[in-house]
Amino acid sequence: MIKRMRLRALALTSTALAASLLTGVESASAQGFFERLFNQPPRRYVEPQYQQQYPQAPAQQQVRRAAPPQAPRVTGPQYFTYKTDALTKVNFAAISIDPALVNSGIDHGTVGATTQGAPVSSRTVTVAGGSLEEAVEKALEGNETRGEQRRRMAARDDRAAPSVVGANPTLEIDVRRQAPKPAKVTAATIAGSLDDLATFDFYAEQAIGDAVVAHYSKHPQMIWSDGGRVNPAARDVLRELASADDYGLNPGDYAVSMPRANDEAALARFEMALSARMLRYARDIHAGRVDPNRISGYHDFELKTVNYAGLLSKLSGGDDARDALRALHPQNEFYKAMQVELEELRASEEKSIVIAPGTFIRPGQTNSELPKILAVIEKEADQSFLAQHATAIELNRASQIYSDDLVAVIKAAQEKRGLQVDGIIGPRTVTAFAGESKAARIEKVKLAMEQLRWMPSDFGDRYVFLNAPSAMASYVEGGAEKLAMRTVVGTKATQTYFFQDEISYVEFHPYWGVPRSIIVNKYLPKLYADPSYLDRSGFEVTDQQGRQISSSAIDWTRYGANIPFNVRQRPGPSNALGELKIMFPNKHAIYMHDTPDRHLFSRDNRALSNGCVRLEDPRAMAAAVLGWDRAEVDARLAGQHGRDNLKENVPVYVSYFTAWPEAGGKMGYYPDVYDRDLKTREAMERIEAARAPSI
Repeated sequence: MIKRMRLRALALTSTALAASLLTGVESASAQGFFERLFNQPPRRYVEPQYQQQYPQAPAQQQVRRAAPPQAPRVTGPQYFTYKTDALTKVNFAAISIDPALVNSGIDHGTVGATTQGAPVSSRTVTVAGGSLEEAVEKALEGNETRGEQRRRMAARDDRAAPSVVGANPTLEIDVRRQAPKPAKVTAATIAGSLDDLATFDFYAEQAIGDAVVAHYSKHPQMIWSDGGRVNPAARDVLRELASADDYGLNPGDYAVSMPRANDEAALARFEMALSARMLRYARDIHAGRVDPNRISGYHDFELKTVNYAGLLSKLSGGDDARDALRALHPQNEFYKAMQVELEELRASEEKSIVIAPGTFIRPGQTNSELPKILAVIEKEADQSFLAQHATAIELNRASQIYSDDLVAVIKAAQEKRGLQVDGIIGPRTVTAFAGESKAARIEKVKLAMEQLRWMPSDFGDRYVFLNAPSAMASYVEGGAEKLAMRTVVGTKATQTYFFQDEISYVEFHPYWGVPRSIIVNKYLPKLYADPSYLDRSGFEVTDQQGRQISSSAIDWTRYGANIPFNVRQRPGPSNALGELKIMFPNKHAIYMHDTPDRHLFSRDNRALSNGCVRLEDPRAMAAAVLGWDRAEVDARLAGQHGRDNLKENVPVYVSYFTAWPEAGGKMGYYPDVYDRDLKTREAMERIEAARAPSI
């Protein structure tokens, strides 16, 4: 019996050893043998008194594998906490006036120093031939005014002929003109109020305060008062500042208190305050209150400036103040249309049917807003629409249940408005049907006017305009929209920037140079699991010396986000850029291009790209900017990879407007897909808070 048990144990041991060898394990423990033979660890005897201290291992143990390394991510630009311009107390004590400017009453900055009776000009003229009188007249001709010439010619016949013997004399005549006696300048100056101004607590932006001090140091004459009273020029400017609300601005930012008549100190303070607030207004209407580059890294603008010294000099010289200020507004049709829209909105009544914000209804659901939506559709429908859907609307007019027979009504209404035809009543559908509230539309127009001030006053005769909130692109020539199409723009995480540039060439059958952010965020996780992914997907990988490398030969986990390789996708049907791209080279790597994902253009929300702008009809846009016929583009695409330069660069405006005038004259309103309106509004609130105590 004992012998048989020993033989059995020996057999089991041999079997375990064989199993170990077959599985390639060079050394194995007893526990491993038992796990392989019986799929469980060996049990060991534990004295009862120690069982709590040494509990038995569980029958099944899971083998833990090391998790793959976490792929890094590259983040895009960020939104900033807006920093306002600091307001500083204007140092009026720094105004330094040359006494000669006050005593003589002459502004040397514009007139120049003269001495009564001294010649201002002198020249020697050589005249040959004719009488002496003719020679003198010819010599004087260049120094006389037209009035003097007329008076001299009228008196010519009454003068006695000069006693000159001989003809054809050659004369050298020293012609000198005497300076006229300077007129007495009676305009009031600030000289007598300098001591009072030194204690004037007035706050302004540093550049504006410095400009005011510099101007009145050189030009101490009052611009805004005469004879102890506020003059008409000041009243014109005050009326202009008070109308700031017509342009979406806050009149309180430019408020100035009227002074008492014949109060020299009060008039001097009024002079300084009005000049400073006028300059603030000039800057705001020309360049905007907000510095867009302080909102986020997605804003990229060359800041516009106002020549403060030049403007004050023009106004002190007598230029019309209202005309000078109005010329600083954007001088384009879009700004004018926004101003008209703002005026009409304020004069209009609120819409009679207002649908709750955030309404979202799927077929089969119940919602109290549904009757309102049907009422709006019925109110705005034409006869052909009502002929087809009036019965369904009538039967469900009071129902709050989104029944199957209403789905066809909603889909038809969506199609009529160019929306995604899915039968789902979401925010975009609600906005398209009922519009936004009056207050929301006013706010969007005011924000759009501010954003338009960041851009050039004149867009040019020929340009491309891209608007991210509407996801539309248009080509304009000669002031008319020649082409318009849907686009796909960046997601909220990979936003399309807000900037301007110039289109310079079109690339046909393009390579796609994959940006580092996309390599890291999109492809690196795939490469960790499958290093050959890029090889199999039509991409080329090159090192810093331009040598091509197989992606499967690279240890992608080694570099983190600092990938030292370039990746590009070869031309072809699956290329992410499709058959062409339209280039305006910029540091943001934004451009327009084709796409194989044509189905995305039918969606309402088209903020779906990595940041570039995908075009619904790229061939038409390429033909427009190149100045070609559509057939020429088709023929070019029958050829090979290459680029064609534009004969003349075309401006492109990559913009962000949630209110924008459409080609038909109606104002279009769009969702704030990137929250940029929200951030601009926050910036404005910060500016107004900073300006509030500055009076």
